[in-house]
Amino acid sequence: MRLYSETFYAKAPDPKDQDLSPQAEPSLPTLVFVHGLLGAGRDWLQVVNQLSGKYPCLTVDLPGHGHSRLVQTEDRDQQGFAQASQWLTETLSARGVTRYILIGYSLGARVAMYHACHQDVEQKAKLVGLVLEGGHFGLPQSERAARLDNDQRWAQRFASQPIVDVLADWYRQPVFSSLNHDQRQGLIAKRSDNLGVSIAHMLLATSLAKQPLLQSQLTGLTIPVHYLCGEQDQKFTRLAEGSGLSYQIIEGAGHNVHAEQPYAFARAVDNFILSRLF
Repeated sequence: MRLYSETFYAKAPDPKDQDLSPQAEPSLPTLVFVHGLLGAGRDWLQVVNQLSGKYPCLTVDLPGHGHSRLVQTEDRDQQGFAQASQWLTETLSARGVTRYILIGYSLGARVAMYHACHQDVEQKAKLVGLVLEGGHFGLPQSERAARLDNDQRWAQRFASQPIVDVLADWYRQPVFSSLNHDQRQGLIAKRSDNLGVSIAHMLLATSLAKQPLLQSQLTGLTIPVHYLCGEQDQKFTRLAEGSGLSYQIIEGAGHNVHAEQPYAFARAVDNFILSRLF
């Protein structure tokens, strides 16, 4: 299954930037952007506009979202993560990607983590770096039942109530406390074109209650991993600080750094690539 994706690269290939011999891999990896719940690949445009003049970029619409809104993963155990990861692999193959850095936000970060920690040894594309923005590493068993109950209540609302009404409450959750009234209303308007039933399905299929604990696996990866979070996002700042991973706190941002501070986010990604991969 291929997920909907879009490519961006303003710079023509230059022999100075890559070895073009048949056996060589391009020196510049493709930046693959994975959005959060209720989002779509186009959420990354401000960041992509900053980076696509230098790196090839690919945005992906996750199952149940954007132009992949009618694609659904299985809702049992870890199958939602496994299928999303596999379909991401198939999408990269169809796009001819050979080397890539995954950049994921929130749900997208969790899918990216799972993908990085469960690499298919036979896949053709090579993952060379991972950037995580506001992604949770997983819950201990003792907290999973309560989380699943919470996600089931939200899923029921998304599936049965007008999405505008649900979003009005969704963006009042503590994780979005840094949003002001205008930002909150803007997100409600932007996200109202989602299909509530599709969002409900993906929310349950990739519930944090069903995600394996990934922190120890992430710290053991041989590729560079970097965590980004906003200074106003206290919950995920604490997670980053205790993760054992390289991390950076972006000023003037809450949970959604790439939307609130896209230029700072793009600089952070570029600096990470230059310092850790070249």
